[in-house]
Amino acid sequence: MNPQMNAQLMAELASVTQHLQRSTVQLQGHRFGSGSGVIWSADGLILTNAHVVRGREAIVHLWDGQTFKARVVRKDRQLDLAALVVNAKHLSAAAPGDANDLRVGQLVLAVGNPQGLHNAARLGMIHTIAPATQRRWIQADLRLAPGDSGGALATIDGQVVGINSMIVDGRAFAISSQVIDRFLASQADHPYLGITLQPVVISLESKPMPGWLIASVTANSPAETSGLMLGDVLIGIQAQCFNDHRDLDDWLTLAGPGDQWQLKLVRAGQRFDRSIVLGNQETGMEAA
Repeated sequence: MNPQMNAQLMAELASVTQHLQRSTVQLQGHRFGSGSGVIWSADGLILTNAHVVRGREAIVHLWDGQTFKARVVRKDRQLDLAALVVNAKHLSAAAPGDANDLRVGQLVLAVGNPQGLHNAARLGMIHTIAPATQRRWIQADLRLAPGDSGGALATIDGQVVGINSMIVDGRAFAISSQVIDRFLASQADHPYLGITLQPVVISLESKPMPGWLIASVTANSPAETSGLMLGDVLIGIQAQCFNDHRDLDDWLTLAGPGDQWQLKLVRAGQRFDRSIVLGNQETGMEAA
């Protein structure tokens, strides 16, 4: 790369970083440490991790020194996401991106407030890409620190594709845009099957396999309509068998009412498939 192209790239990267810094906030609770958040809309919606905000309120510090009191309006501890609102307009909002478009080796930026520093930025790359049904997390080779939680993970053109959440084995784990979109939809909009499940391990073709035993089927539910029965064992979805019991949680996280699933099941030792259309019920699917 010639010096002129290199200088242009550095200038563009600095400009993108500056915009990400302006859309990243520092969050401070009354009795707990600080974390980060991302301005998701110009009229005051801010996203962060659920573990960053412990109470119903937080203090928000903007890049330009402005301070606001924020109110927590939605929190999902399972997804580790929370939404806050501040009484402000014309904020510098992030540009949401699509994590499905990420590729291994692609450069990404993380912006947050580590260890009391304000709006620190790090450059790294995508480490791995999970299968489409398991893209709850984005893994990147980035060194984060306490205070970075809730900050933005973005492409080098400024598209925010995740919310940084934790460090595992030296890699940053960010909650993907698909999960963020699901969170921002109605909280009452949970996928519903109408079954109670218990985790089991069955022997199939002389190999142990994780599965979910159907312990009960609700009358007039999508499960009953599809012919599921007490004692059936769910072993996979959409032609993919579970590798771990947590795989089902990944499917449910990215699902919505109206989605059609092809379930892989075992009944009396025999495999079979059933098609099911997910329903909508506020309580969602029970798991025992």
